[in-house]
Amino acid sequence: MGLACSVLASALLPASAAQPTPSSSPPPVFFDWFEYAGRDAAFELPLPAGHYRNPVLAGFHADPSIVAANGRFYLVNSSFTYFPGIPVFESEDLVHWKQIGNVIDRPTQLDFDGLSVSRGIFAPTIEFNAGTFYVVTTATDSGGNFIATASDPAGPWSDPHWLPGIGGIDPSLFFDDDGKVYLLNNDEPPGPARYDGHRAIWMQQIDLERFEPIGPRKVLIDGGVEPEKNPIWIEGPHIYKREGWYYLSDAEGGTGPQHSQVVLRSREVWGPYVPYAKNPILTQRDLPADRPLPITNAGHADLVEGPDGSWWAVFLASRNYQTRHYNTGRETYLLPVHWRDGWPEILPPGEAIPYVVGAPSWMRGEASQAPSTGNFVRRDEFDGDTLSMEWMRVRVPRQAWADLATQPGALAVHPLTEDLDTLRNPAFLGRRQQHLRFEASTSMSRPAPGVAAGLAAFQSEAYWYFLGVRSAPGDRVSVFLEGRDGTGTTRTLATREVEAADDLRLKIEGDEGDYAFSFDTGDGAGWQTLAGQVDGTVLSTDRAGGFVGALLGPFARDERNLGND
Repeated sequence: MGLACSVLASALLPASAAQPTPSSSPPPVFFDWFEYAGRDAAFELPLPAGHYRNPVLAGFHADPSIVAANGRFYLVNSSFTYFPGIPVFESEDLVHWKQIGNVIDRPTQLDFDGLSVSRGIFAPTIEFNAGTFYVVTTATDSGGNFIATASDPAGPWSDPHWLPGIGGIDPSLFFDDDGKVYLLNNDEPPGPARYDGHRAIWMQQIDLERFEPIGPRKVLIDGGVEPEKNPIWIEGPHIYKREGWYYLSDAEGGTGPQHSQVVLRSREVWGPYVPYAKNPILTQRDLPADRPLPITNAGHADLVEGPDGSWWAVFLASRNYQTRHYNTGRETYLLPVHWRDGWPEILPPGEAIPYVVGAPSWMRGEASQAPSTGNFVRRDEFDGDTLSMEWMRVRVPRQAWADLATQPGALAVHPLTEDLDTLRNPAFLGRRQQHLRFEASTSMSRPAPGVAAGLAAFQSEAYWYFLGVRSAPGDRVSVFLEGRDGTGTTRTLATREVEAADDLRLKIEGDEGDYAFSFDTGDGAGWQTLAGQVDGTVLSTDRAGGFVGALLGPFARDERNLGND
C-alpha cells in the first residue's frame, strides 16, 4: 500500500531562563496541550487483585537491565540516538515504574549527528556497588564502550569514562565476592567468523578506580550454547552468583522472531561454562504465528532477586499485528524466575508470555500502572517549569528550541530549518506510541508565514508522517499530510485550504496498520478527516528496520528558504 491513502484532498529551557529568539528566526509556534489516549484489546483483559499487566513499560523500551539497591529497583533501557538518553526508572515492587532521570542529559556528553536513529546507545546495563551506581554501555558509531557513574540514580551522572581497546557491544559488569570486577561483552569471535552472525562473549577484569581493563581478555562462549548449529548473535551477557555457582545468561538468535535467552553455569568465574540442557529459558519462536494477541521477539533478559528471595526477569518483547508488524517497538516485560535443579527458567517451552501475571508478594496498593502500561488517557498541559521526562528529541540539540517560559502554560517550539529526514536535530518533541490503537491530539497556534508546524508520527529519518499547517492569505490555513516510506522522497499525500481561527487542533489516530489524520479549525464543524486509511506499517519496526518504535509529538519547520511560503 506504500504511502497511499484514501483521501488526497535542546534542550528545554527552565521557565526562569527563557531566551529571546534571534531576529533572523521566525516566531515560535505555541502548543497549548498534548493528549495521548490508548485502548488496546490486550489491556482490556480482567486484572484480578494481586496481579499486574505486561508489558510493564509499553512503547519502545528495549534491552532492559535491572539492579536492586537501597530497598528499590532501578532499570535502564537503550535509547539509541534519542536525547536525553538512557532513561533511568525506579520501582519499589517491579510493577510500578517511574522515570527519575537520564544518564545522558547534557549535550556535552555525546554527539549523535550523522547517525541513523537506531545507532547510538546500545544495551546499557546498570549495577550498584559500595554506594555507587554504574551504567556501562556502547555508543555505537559515536565513541565505543564507556562507563558512567552516579551516587544518586536520578543523577547527575558522570561524563563517559571510555574503555580503550574494548570493542563490540552489550557490555556488563560483574562484582565478585572477592572484590574483583569483570567486564563482559559481545565481540567478534577469536578466529575468523564461520558464518554471518557468529559472535563470542568475552570477559576481562577491570580496575574501576582507573576505568581500565586489566589482565587477559578471554572468550567464555564462542558462537552460542550449541555451536554446531551455528547460532547467531550471542549477546547481552550477564553473570549472577547463586549458591556457589556462576550463571552466565545471554540472548541468542537475533532481535527478531528467533530471539531467545539461554543460560550456562560454572563453579569458577572464568569457566568452563556448561549450557543448560533445557535451553532456551525464554523464547516465543516455537508458537504459532497466527495466535491471538501475539507477543514475539522475546529475549535480552536480566535477572534480579526480590526481598522475599524470589527471582524475577525483565526482558524485551514486541506486540505484533498482521503477524509481523509492531509500531510500538521492543517493550519491557516482567516474569518470575523459577529455579529447577539449580537452573533458572523464565518460561516453559511452547508457553505464551502472559499479559496478566501474579504480582510479587511485596506489591502494595492498586495495580494500575498508567502511564507506563495499560489503557489510559495522558494529557500534558505544559504548565510546569520543565518538560515531562516522557518527551525526547532526535539526536542532541545544538540550541534551545523548546521552552515553557516564552508563554507560560504553553510549549513554545522555535522552528528550525532541519526537516524530519535530517541526520541532525529537528525541532521535534516525541513521546512513545504505547498502543496499537491510540489517538494523539494537540491544540496549536497558527504558524507565522514561512513556517510549517503540527504533529509528527516518527519512526526514523526515512519513515514518518507529518500532519502540518501553513498560514495562507487572509484568515485561511493550508492543512497537509507529508510522509516518507523509505524511498528517499518526501511526498505530499493530502492537502486542504480552510478558514481557521488563531488556534486549531490536530489529531493522529492509529488502529494497528491503519492511521488517520484529522483537524479542527474551531468553526464548530468539529473534527474533519484530512486523510484516512493511511498505511501505518510505514511506522513498523519490521518494515523500517532498526531497533526503535514510533514516536508522536509536536514539530515545527522553518521553510523560508525552501520556496514554500
